[in-house]
Amino acid sequence: MDMNKRKFQETFNSTEYNVDNEAKRITHQGSASLLTLPIELVNMIFDKLDDFTIICSLCQVCTRLNMILDAYPRYQALIKLNLTENSINDKGAQYLADALQNNQTLTTLNMNSNPIGDLGAQHLSGALKNNMTITTLMLVENAIGSLGAQYLSDALQNNTTLTTLDMTSNTIGDLGAQHLSGALKNNTTLTKLNLRLNNIEHLGAQYLSDALRNNNTLTKLNLVSTGIGNLGAKHLCDALRNNNTLTKLELAANDIGNLGAQHLAGALQNNTNLIELDLAYNEIRDEGAEHFVMALQENTVSAILF
Repeated sequence: MDMNKRKFQETFNSTEYNVDNEAKRITHQGSASLLTLPIELVNMIFDKLDDFTIICSLCQVCTRLNMILDAYPRYQALIKLNLTENSINDKGAQYLADALQNNQTLTTLNMNSNPIGDLGAQHLSGALKNNMTITTLMLVENAIGSLGAQYLSDALQNNTTLTTLDMTSNTIGDLGAQHLSGALKNNTTLTKLNLRLNNIEHLGAQYLSDALRNNNTLTKLNLVSTGIGNLGAKHLCDALRNNNTLTKLELAANDIGNLGAQHLAGALQNNTNLIELDLAYNEIRDEGAEHFVMALQENTVSAILF
């Protein structure tokens, strides 16, 4: 019995079903009988399973079960899967990735607060290279480091459907930012990237700045609480002078002072695309604010949040 059939059999045997005695008798005869149950009974079984089990344990077991699953109303309607805080590790991520290879309905996958790690990110990245429906992937607090970021970046090089990637509260660091920046130079679909709380410092900001010079699709970038400082702000300013698509840049809580404010204000004088710049909880004082006052006399589009 292959892995998918084993997963299905284990799931079936470990779940209590409210079906008639004949159905229970049939299911105890083994996988051969299990896979030839009447469609109505199979649907009754599906009704007792959660979304994760349906996607991960039922797909690609056999051709017949695939056909039944494709016609199952709940599966057809499943476009958003929220698995937040489910203690899913890299093995669970592998099961999910296997299912995503063939799934054609899911558009949003929320894996927040699951310890999938770099290996789990690798599995999901493999799926992203082939999946054509996922548009939003949320990987908040997943213990993903620079290696996991590299795997995801490789997927982004070829993926043409993902528009939102949220990697808040991981540990990708400057090296991870470098990997993602390489992907951004070629990716033409990602519009929102959230790297909040990822220990990215000024070097990582420089890598991202280099990517933004060539990227024509990203509209929102979140670098809140990454620690880029004044030097990181300066690097981003170099990109803002050339980038024509970024509309929202979040740099709150980044130890940016008056010098960083001066750099950002200078960039705003030439940028008419940025609509919102978030600088809350930084170290900008009156002198820095004055630079923005002067910049906004030239730029009538941007809104600056302190």
